[in-house]
Parts: sequence; C-alpha cells; structure tokens
Amino acid sequence: MSSTPQSRPWDVHRLPSAEGSTFLITGGNAGIGYFAAEQLAATGAVVILGSRDRARADAAMASIRSRVPGARVRHLRLDLADLSSLKTAVAELDLTHLDAVVHNAGVALDDPPRRETEDGHELMFGTNHLGHFALTQWLAPLLSAAPAGRVVTVGSFAARSERLDLGDLQSTHDYRPKRTYGRSKLAQMCFGFELDRRLRAAGSTVLSVVAHPGGALDSLTPPRPPICETTPGERLRALPSALFVQGKDAGAWPIVRAVLDSQVRGGQLWGPAVFGLRGKPRHEPTPSHMSDPAVAADLWAASRDLVDADPHLGFR
Repeated sequence: MSSTPQSRPWDVHRLPSAEGSTFLITGGNAGIGYFAAEQLAATGAVVILGSRDRARADAAMASIRSRVPGARVRHLRLDLADLSSLKTAVAELDLTHLDAVVHNAGVALDDPPRRETEDGHELMFGTNHLGHFALTQWLAPLLSAAPAGRVVTVGSFAARSERLDLGDLQSTHDYRPKRTYGRSKLAQMCFGFELDRRLRAAGSTVLSVVAHPGGALDSLTPPRPPICETTPGERLRALPSALFVQGKDAGAWPIVRAVLDSQVRGGQLWGPAVFGLRGKPRHEPTPSHMSDPAVAADLWAASRDLVDADPHLGFR
C-alpha cells in the first residue's frame, strides 16, 4: 500500500502503486469481489482470489490477466461455510505477511427453507459473518507482520434498515431470507467496527475498515464473460436506474479505496458519495446501530463461542 502523502484527489481510474503488496479477496471470482480484484491487480500487487470453485477462480484470473497485462493473481481454495477448513487454507497461502484481506464473499438467499452450513449454522449468518470472523483469527499473524495491515469488511446498504436480534442471531425462531441476509451483513459491519476498537486498544498496527458498494446491479455492470454477461438490451433497459444506482465495477470503488488509500483510518465507513448508492467513494458517517459498542461486544462474545475462537482473534 502506498505510504506517501497524496498530492491529488483520489481518482478511481488512477490508483496508487501497490507494488510489493499482497491482498486476499474472499469471493474474488465474481461480482464486487471480481472487480475489486481486477482493479487491485492493476496496482502491481499480488491479488489472491479466495474461492471454493477452482474453475470459476481460473476463469476470473484469465479475465483479469486479459485486461491487466502482467497481473499477478493466484487462487486460494476457501470455503467460509466450513470453519474447520480455514486454518489449513491460511497455511496454504505460504506467506510471511498479508497487507490486506477483503472480507467480501457472501451468500444471499431469496426464498425459504432455512439452510445450514456444515457446522450447523444458518447459512447466511454462518458464511457471511462467522466464516469471516473465524478467518480473521487465522490471518491475524500475517496481517500483524505487514507494515500496515488492513481488514476491509464489505457491508451492504441492506444493513441500514435492520437491527440485530441477539437472542436469535441465526434466525432459528423467525426465518425471513431477506431480513436474515440484511442482519448477516449488519453483523459483519458491527464486527468490522468492533475489531478496530479492539485493535486500537491492543496498540496494533492493523486497521479494520468497513466499506459497502451501494446499489450495484449486474445490468449496469460492464461485461466480463464468463464472469459477468449482460446483453445490450439489458443494459439499455437498465439505463434509467443509473440515476440512482451503478454497476458492480463502480461498486468496488469504496472497497478498493479502503484497501489502498493512505488517508483511510481504522473504524471508518466508506461508500458511494451519492446518497450512499452510487458515485465516487467517500468516508461517510456510521449509523449508530452499526457502531453501538454494547451490541458489538455481545455479538463478539456470541461469535467467539460459536466458532470456538481466541478471545482476541489472534491479535495481541
């Protein structure tokens, strides 16, 4: 990551060099994660795509290499729904340090029935939140070994209208897919803010930042066959919505800035500038329900118990 002071406004099309840095993006083979990987690869960094599916990761890497000459990308087999596999996956990174991890991968279900991970956790909460919570513990030594490590948690605009039910975090008693998804993303965001509070208290050099893509639609996204394919007709029909939302390429901008910008501080929230839905990335106020320390502490304790994690997630 660039450590020199910025002399010009942030330009999403002229990113600073990150030569010598290594970034891991969970779910980097598709959607927002793919475009974050493509943009970060253009900075000269090594970009690792965390993905369960080798074939999809290979397709994503081929697409990046076709657009970024000399791109240094690799694949890490990563299954956030299988907590027991994460320690081994991190060992397979074979790194001495990691400059940033982007907690991006996620599951979004639209219809019942309620589903569970291999560990018996509700699928969206278990993958989106608990998987990343547990992964952070195993990555902690690598992040701490970097000159200025970062954990960038990708939230969602959907989390703004939700509130955590600490008595039913896994929607065991009242499962509604869209609400459960929104709450899983809210849990992720609460975790990101709480992690930074704990890192600051521990005197760590690692920063935790939260970012979200705003409203990002496939139909407004430039094609990247076979990663993302939209017809001219679909793009034409979507043009009116571009007044309010954007494509997934632009949705990646706040995440990329949270990784690269030397002016970003821990505990911040970054999102699109126009109503939090579209536009260039900016630092935005954090809604109080996302940054409530009491709620976050309870969520942290429950998550720690569910994944059998170290109380400090490996950061000392």
